Amino acid sequence: MTTAQFDCQYCMASLLGKYVLKDHDPYCVTCYDRTFSNYCEECKEPIESDSKDLCYKGHHWHEGCFNYAKRNQSLVEKPSAAEDECLLCSEYYSNECSSKCFHCKKTIMPGSRKMKFKGNYWHETCLVCEHCRQPIGAKPLISTESGNYCVPCFEMEFAHYCSFFKEVITSGGIMFCDQPWHKECFVCSGCRKELCEEDFMSRDDYAFCLDCYNHLYAKKCATCTKPIIGLRDTKFICFQDRQWHSECFNCGKCSVTLVGKGFLTHNKEIFCHKCGSGVDTDM
Repeated sequence: MTTAQFDCQYCMASLLGKYVLKDHDPYCVTCYDRTFSNYCEECKEPIESDSKDLCYKGHHWHEGCFNYAKRNQSLVEKPSAAEDECLLCSEYYSNECSSKCFHCKKTIMPGSRKMKFKGNYWHETCLVCEHCRQPIGAKPLISTESGNYCVPCFEMEFAHYCSFFKEVITSGGIMFCDQPWHKECFVCSGCRKELCEEDFMSRDDYAFCLDCYNHLYAKKCATCTKPIIGLRDTKFICFQDRQWHSECFNCGKCSVTLVGKGFLTHNKEIFCHKCGSGVDTDM
C-alpha cells in the first residue's frame, strides 16, 4: 500500500490515504478486501490486505490459522505436508503417514526418492544388488530366494545358458539330458515343433515328437501293425523278433488273450494251447 491522490478503481472514491494496487489499478482498502481477498480455509473469514496470506496447494490461511491439524500448533515457516486435505507437520506425517522401507523398516521421508517392488516400498539406497551392492534404481532386476540381483550379476552368479542358443535363460526353461534349454529352443529333431508342453521320446540324446519318433523308430505291432510307443504305462510283449501291444497279444484262432499265459506258434501265428494242439507248432 502507498499514499497518493487517486480515485478507487471500483467505487471511484478519492484515495487520499491508503490504497492497494491490483494490476496497476488503485483500490481503496474496503473495495480491495471485498473484491479480491481470499478466504481462510480454517476460519472462513476473508484474509484482508493488512494480513499475511499463506497459500498451500491452492488453499489460503491467515497466518494465525495455519496450524498443524492434529495438535493445533502453528506451521508457519515449518516443513509440512497434506493428508486427506489436512495439514500435518513433517514429523507427524513421516511417523504416521509415510511409507516404511521394506528393508530397513525406517520411514521414507517426504520428498525423498522411494522405489516400489512387489508391492513394498524401499529407500533407493536400500534396494541394492545382493552381489555388487549397487543401487538397482530403475534398472531391470531379477529376484530369487537369496535376494535381488541386477541382470549382469545374476547372469554371472546363477544363470544357465541354453544348450542350443547359447544365451542366458532368465526365466522358465527346461532340462533335457542334463542340459538347460529355452522352452522355445527345445524342439523336435525331426519336424522342429516345440516340445515344452508336448509328450516326446528321445533317441541318442535327440528329442522327437511322438509322430516323428513313431515314423522313424517305433516298433510295429505284429497284429495291428500300429506303432508301439513306450510311453507312460504302455505294456507290450516281445517274442523273438516280433512285438505286440498287450491288447493285441491274442490267440489267432479263438482270440483269447495270451498275456501271462503259455502259447504256441506256427509260422507267424500264435495260438493258445487248446487251439494250437492240432497245429504243427514251433513252441
